Amino acid sequence: MTRVRHWCSAAATAGLVIALGTVGSMAHAAPVPSVSSRDTAFLRSIHQANMAEIASSQHAVAHGRTACVKQVATILVRDHRRLDAGGVALAKRLRVSLPASPTAMEKAQFAAVKAKTRTAYDAAWLNLQARAHNEALRLIDSEVASGRNAQVKAAARAARPVVVRHLAMVRGGVCHAPSAPKTHAGGHRAQVHSDRPAARH
Repeated sequence: MTRVRHWCSAAATAGLVIALGTVGSMAHAAPVPSVSSRDTAFLRSIHQANMAEIASSQHAVAHGRTACVKQVATILVRDHRRLDAGGVALAKRLRVSLPASPTAMEKAQFAAVKAKTRTAYDAAWLNLQARAHNEALRLIDSEVASGRNAQVKAAARAARPVVVRHLAMVRGGVCHAPSAPKTHAGGHRAQVHSDRPAARH
């Protein structure tokens, strides 16, 4: 009987230690900041947009007809990979699940561009990028204005100037690739070159 009492006491003590350890680890675990449905929707939508941009721009690097389109597409692949890596890491920290592929509409738009041949391909790709980046800006501005999670809003603010730069390269469906800055008296000025034919006077 004495042995039974000792065993029960030891078991109870061990259970208490385990319970206290669990409570202690929970108390020291960093709480996950609250994420609103808007924040979640933004992280998912912008991830899909990044995936679509990376895929379509990789294709343009290989199949674009002009050096300008190939250069802009290379920049877009690099920048959207960086943006997406940050977004994926943030979603993981906030325990937000992300879709595995772009939306059906994004896939259909990309398929339509891939179906184009010769110079029609470049024009279709540039117009797609202009629409996509305008939509990305709309998503970003909506999150900055109405999002609730500070980390998600900060990520949106950080992404905005990158998307603005991209839009400047494809605005109006015309390619404007950045070139090396030229030095002038009084400072430096960034240059761009365009695939649009020069105006004749």
